[in-house]
Amino acid sequence: MKVCLLNDAFAPMIDGVGNVVMNYATHLTADQKADVLVGTPRYPRAKYESYPFTVVPYRSLNTTKLASGYRTGDPLDEKAISKMTAFMPDIIHTHCPVVSTMIARIIREQTGAPVIFTYHTKYDIDIKRVLRFKPAIKEAIQTMVSNIEACDDIWVVSQGAGENLRELGFQGDYHVMPNGVDFEKGKVDTETVKKVTDGYDLPQGTPVFLFVGRIMTYKGLPIILDALKILQEQHIDFRMVFIGKGPDECWLQERIQALGLTSKCILIGPVYDRQQLRAWNTRADLFLFPSTFDTNGLVVREAAACGLASVLIQGSCAAEGIIDGHNGFLIEENAQSMAALLEKINADPDVLQRVGQYAMDEIYLSWEDAVDLAYQRYQMVLEKGPKEKKINPGTILTTMTAKRMQDQNLLRMARKELLLDFKNAIGMMDNIAQSEQEREKWKESIRKQITQNAMHTWEYDDTKY
Repeated sequence: MKVCLLNDAFAPMIDGVGNVVMNYATHLTADQKADVLVGTPRYPRAKYESYPFTVVPYRSLNTTKLASGYRTGDPLDEKAISKMTAFMPDIIHTHCPVVSTMIARIIREQTGAPVIFTYHTKYDIDIKRVLRFKPAIKEAIQTMVSNIEACDDIWVVSQGAGENLRELGFQGDYHVMPNGVDFEKGKVDTETVKKVTDGYDLPQGTPVFLFVGRIMTYKGLPIILDALKILQEQHIDFRMVFIGKGPDECWLQERIQALGLTSKCILIGPVYDRQQLRAWNTRADLFLFPSTFDTNGLVVREAAACGLASVLIQGSCAAEGIIDGHNGFLIEENAQSMAALLEKINADPDVLQRVGQYAMDEIYLSWEDAVDLAYQRYQMVLEKGPKEKKINPGTILTTMTAKRMQDQNLLRMARKELLLDFKNAIGMMDNIAQSEQEREKWKESIRKQITQNAMHTWEYDDTKY
């Protein structure tokens, strides 16, 4: 099987979805389930030669300041798309609903391979954050949904993600396909934890709370800070560690200072080393993730892999599968509810170890198992084949674009063939010319040898007579 994976972010710009694509590509390749090609926007100085799978970067625009570090890909990069098409994938799996899915549809037009789309995050929130003009927001969301509906099989990472997609106007069917975790199950050894956390103000016996993710207010950061302020006013000691980066870093620093929490909060920045991240999850006593934005909460599963329980908003997507007080903790979406829980846990710290163990046993899912589930679904999609296309402006445009690219590619190949024939013809002429020169040299050499032989014979005969 050949699988083409597409996403608008990949190494070196690894986020949650980029991490998903990396694990799909890695495990499909390592388990010899499929040959993999990854298509992604080109990032400066990115090198992919050492990867065990093929990466095709396509043209991109520098929108890093506007889009929180992300570049925007060009869905009409004919040269890159021709490489993806030449790969002749059996499955095209796109993980972003805009540029990646546009490219996926173009490749489908040229290869006939079915397109799978995975809905990872609530993209409408990002659209509303970037676009301020309401008609533009509505149009962008409708275009995104139309792009998703054009795919052959729709996956969501949680039931809540599927409900969010429905709220945006999606009317098709979807299949829940959870993401896995690339952490090994179990805590990191004490020596590694000490090495990673050494130098930070983390007194023994003081509760350590942890947040990992993009630093954005809609991840529930205001709830965390306001709850910590309540604890401080009640003279409950703690340390709060933030790991990650994002557009609201300045807000976070200013808010911490304004609340008088500077001595209690530690901002680590992004941690890309997975072992170091495991060490922080092992060192922490509780993971705080009051986000209603995230559709799956991969970081919650990573924490669970290390036996770390999470505090989540009741009814949120990240809280799916969580039983309050058993394998996690559920609160209302406000600071008072979180502060009350933290105060209660502070009085009975032994509960954290028990709940953390159940989290490890019940909500952890390895990437090996997650990709195996996806591979089984791939085979089902292959058996069904591409669904019948709805005729709409988007479909017509995609078909026309694919046809134009196909024609351009054929023209490019014809040009290459013509150029090759021309080079071969020139080469033959050179060979002929070279052969003629060699033939003249050979004739001249024969003449000299005949002349010399004749002179030798004359001399010999002269002496003889």
